Amino acid sequence: MTHRQIVLQSLPQGDKLSLDHFALKLAPRPTAGPGEVLLQTRYVSLDAANRAWMQGATYRSALNSGQVMAGGGLAVVVVAHVPHLQAGDLVFADVGWQEYAVLPGKNLSKLPDLKPETHLLSVFGIAGLTAYFGLLSCGQPKPGETVVVSAAAGSVGSIVGQIAKIKGCRVVGIAGGEDKGRWLVDELGFDAAVDYKSADFKRRLRAAVPEGIDVYFDNTGGDVFEACLFAMKNFGRIACCGALSQYDGAPPPHGPRGIPGLIVTKRLNLRGFVVMDFADQQDQALADLQSWVADGRLKVKEDIVEGLENLPAALIGLLAGENRGKRMVRV
Repeated sequence: MTHRQIVLQSLPQGDKLSLDHFALKLAPRPTAGPGEVLLQTRYVSLDAANRAWMQGATYRSALNSGQVMAGGGLAVVVVAHVPHLQAGDLVFADVGWQEYAVLPGKNLSKLPDLKPETHLLSVFGIAGLTAYFGLLSCGQPKPGETVVVSAAAGSVGSIVGQIAKIKGCRVVGIAGGEDKGRWLVDELGFDAAVDYKSADFKRRLRAAVPEGIDVYFDNTGGDVFEACLFAMKNFGRIACCGALSQYDGAPPPHGPRGIPGLIVTKRLNLRGFVVMDFADQQDQALADLQSWVADGRLKVKEDIVEGLENLPAALIGLLAGENRGKRMVRV
């Protein structure tokens, strides 16, 4: 018995990710041994971090050419040799880009029975929890403050902006293109949107935040981060979530300029984080997220691509900003 896998055939060497870096292969279907669980992948989560893993070790081991492409996903238990799981249970696991995976059962937990189940990958999964903790624990917004979020039409940014509105803030989203900006304002309730692709981006940003930025949620790094840094108010807070602009292709020619002086004179607080830092607070976060979705204050946007074979193109498209909301692939 065989199953399909997407293998990282070669690592990008300073160039942009392309379909040539991947290969679709058949491999023997794995079997579960003692203490292990056989999983069948239903959905694979796509995130900008997938590309960052190709650059070296981060909060996980670096990827190497020839291995199955790494990625988390929603999977159903087929065979379980552990007492706390049984066939039919849903779990979130590091299944990789493949139809079946075998993993140690001790690290897996049954997910709640929520519908639609795709929400377990988006608003009730890594994206929603990252937005929740990054904004509320790291950014610490207060009612009436101005919150700016980059990559605002993406899986995390679109949720960050809505939570900030729930908390009584004025919210400005930075996204690529006028269409995305209108969607943020008209559909998700942002107060304003700024197109980072516009020739006069910095002028538009300053016009959108005339009194400055209290909280900046950074998903992009690079020039957008630099522009927001110079627009920060005294005692502003910056939640550093990702650096999308620097993951794909050649490294930027320079980093943000003037950082030491700005941080000191404006007394800024910059905090990097990963969602695992807040695992002990997850129950409260999920309760809040579920409540906001149920009463309509938090809208969920999912971008579902069909077919395991389309994973490489779907990731390349995500890096190019094709998606609105959480992108995932139905295997």
